Amino acid sequence: MNVLFLCTGNSCRSILAEATFNALAPEGWRAISAGSQPAGYVHPKSLALLEREGIATDGLASKSWDGLPVTPDLVITVCASAAGETCPVYLSPAPRAHWGVADPARATGTEAEIEAAFETAYRTLRHRIEALLALPRDLAEKDLAKFKAECERIGTLVPESTRTA
Repeated sequence: MNVLFLCTGNSCRSILAEATFNALAPEGWRAISAGSQPAGYVHPKSLALLEREGIATDGLASKSWDGLPVTPDLVITVCASAAGETCPVYLSPAPRAHWGVADPARATGTEAEIEAAFETAYRTLRHRIEALLALPRDLAEKDLAKFKAECERIGTLVPESTRTA
C-alpha cells in the first residue's frame, strides 16, 4: 500500500504525515508526500518536532507531485479547505480522502503558540494515521467503497488532547 499525503507547499503537514506514517506502518506500507506548488524546503519546526518524537527525518524534502516514484494506492489531502485554503486536485484512479489540518506554518503569536500549532497538527495527523493503520489490511481489496468511507471518516477524527472546550 502506497499512500500519498498531498498538500500545496509540502513543507509541514504532508511531511509530518509522511514521516509519521512511515515510522508506524507495517512492512509493505509506505507513504510519500508531495505538493502541487512545493515550497522547496521542509519547515525547520516540522523537522524539530519529528526529531523530538524520535521519528527519522533523513531524506525528507519538499517535492512536486510531478514524477512521483510510485503510483499511490490512496491519496490523502491535508490542506485546511475550511480555512479558505485550496486543496490540490490529484488526478489518479486511487481512492481519495480529505484530512483537513490547519497549516502550522501560518500560525502567528508567541513562540509557544506557534509551537502549539505544530504540535496540534502533528497529534491530529498521528491520531488519524493510527486509525488508518488499525483498519483491516485487506479492506481496500475486499470492499473499496467501505475503505474509502472509512478513510473519509478518519479525516474527521480529532485526538482528545487537541479538543477545545
